[in-house]
Amino acid sequence: MPTFAPISLPAPRGPLSAAVVALLRDGTAAAADPAVPDADPYGDDLHLALHLCYELHYHGFAAVDPEREWDIRVLTIRARLEQRFLDALRRDVTGGADLDRELAALLSEPAEPTGVGAFLRRDGQWWQLREYFVHRSIYHLKEADPYAWVIPRLHGDAKAALVAVEFDEFGGGHGERVHSRLYADLLDGAGLESGYLHYLDIVPAPMLALVNMMSLFGLHRRWRGALVGHFASTEITSSPASKRMVDTLRRWDAAPACVRFYAEHVVADAVHEQVMRAVIGDLLRQDPGLLDSVVFGIQATELLEGRVARQLLDHWAAGRSSLREPLPAVDAAAQGSRRP
Repeated sequence: MPTFAPISLPAPRGPLSAAVVALLRDGTAAAADPAVPDADPYGDDLHLALHLCYELHYHGFAAVDPEREWDIRVLTIRARLEQRFLDALRRDVTGGADLDRELAALLSEPAEPTGVGAFLRRDGQWWQLREYFVHRSIYHLKEADPYAWVIPRLHGDAKAALVAVEFDEFGGGHGERVHSRLYADLLDGAGLESGYLHYLDIVPAPMLALVNMMSLFGLHRRWRGALVGHFASTEITSSPASKRMVDTLRRWDAAPACVRFYAEHVVADAVHEQVMRAVIGDLLRQDPGLLDSVVFGIQATELLEGRVARQLLDHWAAGRSSLREPLPAVDAAAQGSRRP
């Protein structure tokens, strides 16, 4: 049975995360103010520090005072970390207001798909699939939670349509079908730990950055358009990607729980794609000034998903683990065998 209990604070990855850990653990302010402007905006230290600040708004951490959620010192350093991250995202995406072009690009796939899913289907090994599951656990054990923050910031048809998508993400009223629960079941089926954020210590910055972007957009009303753009990007690309994973996992004779998670998304997200288009359409009819923000959310998502893919593929191409520490080896008989 998966557990969603708060975890202990992880080990710091540099001065920024060390300062946040000390503040959360015992209220100790850093002796020297961490140099946020000099930090790598996509690096491990900044994104662990930011993830720790955001986690206070989700499940929190064991032995951390709940009052830290609104501690002005935490909010102050969080704002500085966010600004460093946002500045980099704005610098590294093209921007603009051509929403039709962005949506068309999401829907177009090359004759020979590339990326992590295509690699796993064609050449992937079971240990690489398990690493992929660990990376995505930081996202999928939250899944739809960050999007809930945008609900009170929408109106009319846009709000109603987005809530319809969220209803599906949260299992349609059935706890055992909540997508985060299905992913915990997937982890169990793959012989991995299914506890909430169990692998936070070993997942590197690219996945933390993607989840931090979701939290940032969700927590700030001014970024509601970007969050809708991100949500639409995820739903539009999910169905074909999930179909590839279903095919891959069936070739490996993976546990039914592994297949079920992705099979659920093949059907559900094909519908959600159309619903999210309706959300965008009504949102922009109500507030045309959000067009640039919606486009930014789509582009930032593609940028950060690309960084996740490079992290995995570059390490695997070199024959190395893509995690900060490799997973324990599994018994060959327990991992099944890949069918042609």
